[in-house]
Amino acid sequence: MTGEPRRRRRAANDIKESLRVLSIQLSLLNHQVGAHLDLKDVDFYCLDLVNRLGPLSPTALSRQAGLHPATMTGILDRLQKGGWITRERDPDATDRRAVTVRALKDRNAELFQLYAGMNTTMDDICAGYTDEQLDLLAGFLRNATEAGRTATDELANG
Repeated sequence: MTGEPRRRRRAANDIKESLRVLSIQLSLLNHQVGAHLDLKDVDFYCLDLVNRLGPLSPTALSRQAGLHPATMTGILDRLQKGGWITRERDPDATDRRAVTVRALKDRNAELFQLYAGMNTTMDDICAGYTDEQLDLLAGFLRNATEAGRTATDELANG
């Protein structure tokens, strides 16, 4: 029985180390994709948020990205100039200056092409697992993502 807690600790540490390495590798991949599209890392990150969560107000986007609203203005200016997003007046807002940020979907083909190799490889990896194993892995990754979100919020809020 004494070997079991040690083995479990070692396995948990291996998982945490693998997640750190994966995080770095995905950051490097995203950096390369952004470089191919002439986007700064922070611009690319915000574009991803708009694509996944949008349409959003600039304030909501700055909260999601953990960035100051003044910083967000420059990012949105660059994304709009590059043809990645549009800022539209919100007709329902009481403040006539209110805008909504939307991703321009016609540029997504460029993104998909740059991620095609990784997506194909991930499909091949997933094909080696049963449906139950994939459900387990998906649940683990959702839980790990939520743990990261919680840790980020705790650090941001002191």
